Amino acid sequence: MGPGSVAGYIEGVTDKLILITLLVKLGVVASVASVLARASSFRRLFFAEQRRPRQTVALLAFFLVPLTLGVWVRTTVPNFLAADISFETVILLGLLLGPSWAMLGGVVLSAPAVYHHEFLALPFNAALGFAAGMLGRLVEKEAIWSFTPFIDLSLYRWVRRNLTKPRVDRQILMLFLIAAMELIRDLIARDYPHGLFATVASQWWLQALVWLSAPIMVGIALKVWNALRMELKLEEQKRLLLEARLDALQRQINPHFLFNTLNSIASLVRMKPELAREMTVKLANILRALLKDHDTYVPLRDELRFTDDYIDIEVVRFGVDKLRIEKEIDPETLDVMVPSILLQPLIENSIKHGLEPRIHGGTVTLRSRLEGDRVHIEVADDGVGMGNRPTTSLRSSNGAGIGMKNVQERLEVLYGTQASFSVVSNPGRGTLVSIEIPANLPETL
Repeated sequence: MGPGSVAGYIEGVTDKLILITLLVKLGVVASVASVLARASSFRRLFFAEQRRPRQTVALLAFFLVPLTLGVWVRTTVPNFLAADISFETVILLGLLLGPSWAMLGGVVLSAPAVYHHEFLALPFNAALGFAAGMLGRLVEKEAIWSFTPFIDLSLYRWVRRNLTKPRVDRQILMLFLIAAMELIRDLIARDYPHGLFATVASQWWLQALVWLSAPIMVGIALKVWNALRMELKLEEQKRLLLEARLDALQRQINPHFLFNTLNSIASLVRMKPELAREMTVKLANILRALLKDHDTYVPLRDELRFTDDYIDIEVVRFGVDKLRIEKEIDPETLDVMVPSILLQPLIENSIKHGLEPRIHGGTVTLRSRLEGDRVHIEVADDGVGMGNRPTTSLRSSNGAGIGMKNVQERLEVLYGTQASFSVVSNPGRGTLVSIEIPANLPETL
């Protein structure tokens, strides 16, 4: 049976139509891969390190629902051959999910073809899924992801490497095996033209192009998804870097705070042991909270509760008549999530650098208010001040000590340009530290 008679069972199939079909299929594969990549549920399932069977079935549904419909369109709409990319899909499923799932996918994709009496579609797709799955196990995952549709470049690299040191290149192996599977499909379709669909051309050069188009289309889909994979990896590395930096800053606060608190207790041990004992208990409460695992963000009410023990320690140390704490907290802000250990370094800065040098002490005022989708938090004191300071940016090194610099850096890590930090101080009148952050958590962490 000649090529012309093989193609003849689909009315109007010519070499020109086959060439157009190949070009359209390239666009279809790229479009389907891109559309799937935009779906967050698909990304979560597709790039998961491990998947439960139910999750793999859900992932298969992303492929099989639209692409089985494409097979149906090919069998019912004359000359719309480009809608059927089941061959390339089964290969991708085998390479990425393994033989079992690829065989299942191939069986599902063959259903419309079997319904239209192409009875060889089911066993062929099942065998194709098994072969592609075994190929995926033979080749390393990174080699699969780096498989390129630019065949000429792959061949050039392969020839250049093997001239000096002959070896088996798994990417070239993938290229030829995928093309060979397309060749096998075409040979079966020549003998059983009504039992299995294949694109059979009358010109040898066009038929060779059909064989090579399969690895090109597989490579295009892998290129699209690999670009997304690398982007997600970079985002994950950036997130881990920010978390490591934040953890380092957090660890910097704890010993700094502990050092100053122990100095306060040491000053009372001989003269006021009962007060020292009370302060030690409160310090133990603080350390217990610091040593246990805590979240990056906490509700403002929890942050205020955490600072109460520190404030109590300092009030005992200074005396109630010398250190006064006032709170002007908007109830609507109590449930807003803020960075943990945000207020204590600022309160400590007000006491150490504002009120301690002042003989008669003074007042530290905590304020919060909600304005639209922004939260304003202020820590003010009426101490000696730190000299005139303009509003500072998060990258500024201004600040009276480790604690304030730490808060600035943590805000930069967590919020970037979405947060603002300002310090306004007047000699003899006190200092005002203002923070403005989003009421909703950023997406970076």
